Amino acid sequence: MKTDLISLEGSDLSTEDLLRLYRNLLRVRLIEEAIAARYSAQEMRCPVHLSVGQEAAAVGACDPLTREDRIVSTHRCHGHYLAKGGDLTRMIAEIHGRATGCCGGRGGSMHLFDDDAGVVASVPIVGSSVPLGLGIALAFQQQGLPHVAVAFFGDGAVEEGALHESANLAVVHQLPLVFFLENNLYSVYTPLQDRQPERPLARFASAHELPVEEADGNDVLAVRRATAVAVERARQGEGPTLVAVNTYRWREHCGPAYDDHLGYRPEGELAKWQAACPVARFEKALTEAGLLSKEHQESFAAACAAEIETAFRVALQAPFPRPESATDHVYA
Repeated sequence: MKTDLISLEGSDLSTEDLLRLYRNLLRVRLIEEAIAARYSAQEMRCPVHLSVGQEAAAVGACDPLTREDRIVSTHRCHGHYLAKGGDLTRMIAEIHGRATGCCGGRGGSMHLFDDDAGVVASVPIVGSSVPLGLGIALAFQQQGLPHVAVAFFGDGAVEEGALHESANLAVVHQLPLVFFLENNLYSVYTPLQDRQPERPLARFASAHELPVEEADGNDVLAVRRATAVAVERARQGEGPTLVAVNTYRWREHCGPAYDDHLGYRPEGELAKWQAACPVARFEKALTEAGLLSKEHQESFAAACAAEIETAFRVALQAPFPRPESATDHVYA
């Protein structure tokens, strides 16, 4: 991982755009830290898969997208949902199982959805986001719409047949699909080297003639640039692209705690990745460039804290789904 300063040179983004990216990174971080801090109260009765440490991947991937573009996420979906513009209050209500949640309190943390924001689904089955994204891209092509689909998946999905079948079909039909690979090195507790041959992870794409854009997953500008290339290629009818980024989850696979004591991570690995914190690195770059003041930071943090407090308060005041509605939306 890289711990050097993120370079702002060559960026065509305005100061307003750069500050928006920083604000979005900080917002995702603070929201997930709030979930972790409150999880022990037992009001959230679903599992949560937090992406603390992976914020730049979500924010950088979603920033080049329009509201009409569509994403499909995984079990670790909070960052993608928020970065794409998903409603925070409905997300927090969903995690609390309330009727006002984005899935009516039926799905919990791993099933976030917001049609207005372009979040079609979040699905916990490894690799299952990819064929769903493929279907969306096929629909866009058949309808002649200039939109793009993004399918997020982790390194574990590279071992799933659905990914390779989808890549083959997407290339054959030149579909407007971005395959977005977040390699955080672990499938639950099993490291990448114990699951796959020693090779660059993105090399599988060459078997499908799938173009590849790679980026430092803890550099929001690098992720944004790589994704923007893929999105533009798709929008111009030039087919799919694999965007591959390396990043790292700080907390346990499922749950709010840190789990370094379990011993499945090499000693010192977590600390090295924390030193490459995507929020802190970007904050430092903006500060040293004179674009981010202490007042900006405090203002952004205060606004996020107020938004989070409101979302939790509203969620906890909302009703649970009515028992008699249990069979609603169930089809045979």
